[in-house]
Amino acid sequence: MSDALLKRRPRVFVSTSSFGKAGAKPLHMLQEQPIDLRLNPLGRTLTEEEAAAWLEDVDGLIAGTEPLTREVLRRANRLKVISRCGVGLDNVDLGAAAEFGIVVTSTTRAHVAAVAELTLGAMIALLRRIPQNDRAVRRGAWEKEAGELLQGRTVGLVGLGRVGKAVTQALAPFQVRVLACDPQADTVFAQAHGVEVTDLERLLQEAEIVSLHLPYHTGVHHLLDRDRLARMRPGAYLINTARGGLVDEEALCEALRAGRLAGAFIDTFEREPYRGPLAELPNVILSPHVGAYARESRLAMEIEAVENLLAHLALPSQGDL
Repeated sequence: MSDALLKRRPRVFVSTSSFGKAGAKPLHMLQEQPIDLRLNPLGRTLTEEEAAAWLEDVDGLIAGTEPLTREVLRRANRLKVISRCGVGLDNVDLGAAAEFGIVVTSTTRAHVAAVAELTLGAMIALLRRIPQNDRAVRRGAWEKEAGELLQGRTVGLVGLGRVGKAVTQALAPFQVRVLACDPQADTVFAQAHGVEVTDLERLLQEAEIVSLHLPYHTGVHHLLDRDRLARMRPGAYLINTARGGLVDEEALCEALRAGRLAGAFIDTFEREPYRGPLAELPNVILSPHVGAYARESRLAMEIEAVENLLAHLALPSQGDL
């Protein structure tokens, strides 16, 4: 096929470095299309400058968490659609995208079960001291660190959207009391599942476990700042499987070191990859933004991202090829 003919094909770039690892179907879906397909060759999240360089002659993007700033989008003068492989859009300058006529979509369904199960696992791991007991055995010490039960606890969910609801349902067998803070709370769901809808201040004061399940935007930057962390119930646990930037990590580190909080599970960070003092604390469990990284959910997410891309990308007809 001539270069001139190839140029008439829409060019699609897949920036998320793990694309296709959970299963071949998403990649096959793209390869079957009349497109010029390019994959991220670096095996990691792109920097702003790298994203700008790769997107200069691209029509469609399946995006990860790389910074898609105004400058990146300004230089991407052929870009028609950004299909985010994930639910969060805080890495995309949505105002610039709208100004430049770029459609932005995200995968809103596939991640829910995976994040909810990770959150439940985090609660049990923190309460039962699973990492601490594991480390003791590995260093040759037969030291049994007593944990606590999840059953009967008061759990506070900051956000009662799809993931918050799934966490509520996952907690049902443990007979916990669930508090939820959400300005758009589904009161029908809350009533049916025994969820007490309240404000953030009461939730922080009463919950023994606080779990974040809300999207990030500048209005909720450091929602849990030093002041709100200080208002949390003494000895409480904090879980963030939502988005980095919701928690003041420096203030959280201080609260944990001082013993005001018993522990934390953090999956998302303000800057990733995370390199910071939380990694030094024995009562903190850290994971590298793996909330949606269950094989089944990741595969479903990538399929949804491809479907979103193809639905908005103008493909040439067979007669044009």
